[in-house]
Amino acid sequence: MTHEPDGAPRLRADDPATLPAPGPQDGQWKGLDPRYIRVRVISEVIGYLIFAAAVGWPLVLKLVGVWGEASWWAVLPWPLGVAVLCLVQVLLTPRRVRSYGYREDADDFMVRKGLLVRTLVVVPYGRMQYVDVSSGPILRMFGLSSITLHTASAETDAELPGITAEEARRLRERLTERGEARLIEL
Repeated sequence: MTHEPDGAPRLRADDPATLPAPGPQDGQWKGLDPRYIRVRVISEVIGYLIFAAAVGWPLVLKLVGVWGEASWWAVLPWPLGVAVLCLVQVLLTPRRVRSYGYREDADDFMVRKGLLVRTLVVVPYGRMQYVDVSSGPILRMFGLSSITLHTASAETDAELPGITAEEARRLRERLTERGEARLIEL
C-alpha cells in the first residue's frame, strides 16, 4: 500500500485493501440521505408486486376455481419465492443505502458503494464532461435527487442516488466549477 505525502493511505481501485469500508471513515465521507431507504423500499416493493403479478396468475386461477384440480404445490412456489425475495431485498436495503458514500478531494470526486463487492469510482475533476441532476416521482415525494457525473469513459461515470435536492444543486455547481477550472489549467 502506498501513502500520500501527508501519510494517509492512497486509495487505489486496483487494490481492494485500500478501498474504504462502508460507513463513515474519517469525516470526509458523506452518506446518502436516510430518506432514501424508504425510496428504495417503495421501489423494491413495486417491482416485486409487478413480478408477483406476472408469476402469480396460476395461483389466482386456482383461487377462483378455474384450475380447481391443480395441486397447491404446482401454484404456490413462484408467488412464495417472489415474496421471500422481496422480503430479503427490503431487509438488505438499509445496509445497502448506508454503504454508499461520496467525498470531494482537491483533485477528485469519489463515490463508494457495495457490501460484498466494494466499488470505488474516482472521477478527476478535469475529466468531467457534464453533471446531471435527476429526480423521479418517488424521489421527488421525499425531496431527493440523484446526480450523475459523466466523463469521456463510461467506466468512470459515477452515480450518486438519494441526496437532497439542495445538496444535488450544490454538488452540480461545485463540480462544474472545479471541472472548468481543471480544464483551464490543462
